[in-house]
Amino acid sequence: MPRTILFATDLSADNRAAFARALRLAYAQGVQLDVLHVLDPYLPRRVLLDVESAVVEDITTMLTDLREDYALEAPKTLIQTVTGSPHVEIVREAHERNAELIVLGMHRKRGQKDLLAGTTVMRVLRSAPCPVVVSSHQPTQPWQHILVPIDFSLTARHTLKEALIRFPEATLTLLHAWTLPGERELGSQAYYAHWREHEVQRLREQLSNEVDSLMRELEGVPDVELVLEQGAPCDVLQAYMKRHTPDLVMIGSRGQPHHTSQLTEMLLCEPHCDLMLCRAW
Repeated sequence: MPRTILFATDLSADNRAAFARALRLAYAQGVQLDVLHVLDPYLPRRVLLDVESAVVEDITTMLTDLREDYALEAPKTLIQTVTGSPHVEIVREAHERNAELIVLGMHRKRGQKDLLAGTTVMRVLRSAPCPVVVSSHQPTQPWQHILVPIDFSLTARHTLKEALIRFPEATLTLLHAWTLPGERELGSQAYYAHWREHEVQRLREQLSNEVDSLMRELEGVPDVELVLEQGAPCDVLQAYMKRHTPDLVMIGSRGQPHHTSQLTEMLLCEPHCDLMLCRAW
């Protein structure tokens, strides 16, 4: 079975950037690009054949247009339609093809957090057997600045490893949000400030050791910068993204199929850049 990236499209204009990103990724990684569209299973059979033919024609046309617009080389490509529930079929196809990556366009309910739960994007993120890219920004170049929020978890370590292996040419920023007990009550005390400085230095050393141990396992790793900022993870991440505008944020799933983290919801609700969600292990 060939190595593949699976791009699932709903044929909307919002999917153009994601389609172009999928093309760029497939060519750069030397893998086949499988383009999938899920048809409504309740269409009359005589209509279904006509719709299927029109869908394949539209995808082929879009593929040609994108290659010309972005001057992209064409990877080996397979276009396919299936019928069923979109998120179920996308996940099933990813399993059957042993896909290395799923690429989706950004959902259309931006800024409406309460409406995210039932979207195809959110459902695929919860059940995908491989990393999922949600892309909405124009892929004029490969991702150059990648942001990876980290902590001491297995999930964060696995996500960092994915970043190091997949994007050896990129610059990685590892962002850790920290808080300490007693800040509100004792923050103005001189002895507390000294203790806080010591604790933050100890935290930095522990994180640096974690990163160094992982990088020693790999070769040809990219440049890595470790940034520690005080505050809640969502607030720290959002503020950093507004100041530095990374191309991609990579975060890990906690392996809970019916739960999505606050970080994921925030990034999908207010997409400042592309997002990659990796499995916990």
